[in-house]
Amino acid sequence: MIPVTEKELRESFVNCSKGEAARINLPAGLARLPWEDLDFLGWRDPKAPDRGYLVAEYRDRLVGLTMRVPTGVRRALVKTTVCSLCVTAHPGTGVSLFAAPKAGPSGRQGNTVGTYICADLACPLYVRGKKISDLGSRFEESMTLEEQVARTMLNLEQFLDQVFKP
Repeated sequence: MIPVTEKELRESFVNCSKGEAARINLPAGLARLPWEDLDFLGWRDPKAPDRGYLVAEYRDRLVGLTMRVPTGVRRALVKTTVCSLCVTAHPGTGVSLFAAPKAGPSGRQGNTVGTYICADLACPLYVRGKKISDLGSRFEESMTLEEQVARTMLNLEQFLDQVFKP
């Protein structure tokens, strides 16, 4: 992912108002992020733990999503869950259901779509082995790193397709 500015991030959000986008708490140290290892940027709001944000290139433009994690959901700490985007396995609460309002009129009517994503939204770092799940390692795969990245981005594109579907 190419480095983006605060202004570009705020202007990219498609499923919230401009006022809401202006109030989003951006990730700390934006300029120092490992952009060369990021296929998309995802982060949780430290001041509102039930909120997550994801920004990616989609159909030749930068697209940002606001997402929410349901509160009060209890997950068994002994169960393993798998991220729908990067296919990284995590124990217990390492994967969360993120619900994103749909873009456009459908979203303004309250319609959402959801998917299970790494709770810290660091999928690109897990795929590259820059971050390790609490299980200690990723599943051994026969796919190359490039193929795993392509799969992650295809899964993300399918989720974004749902957000934009009327």
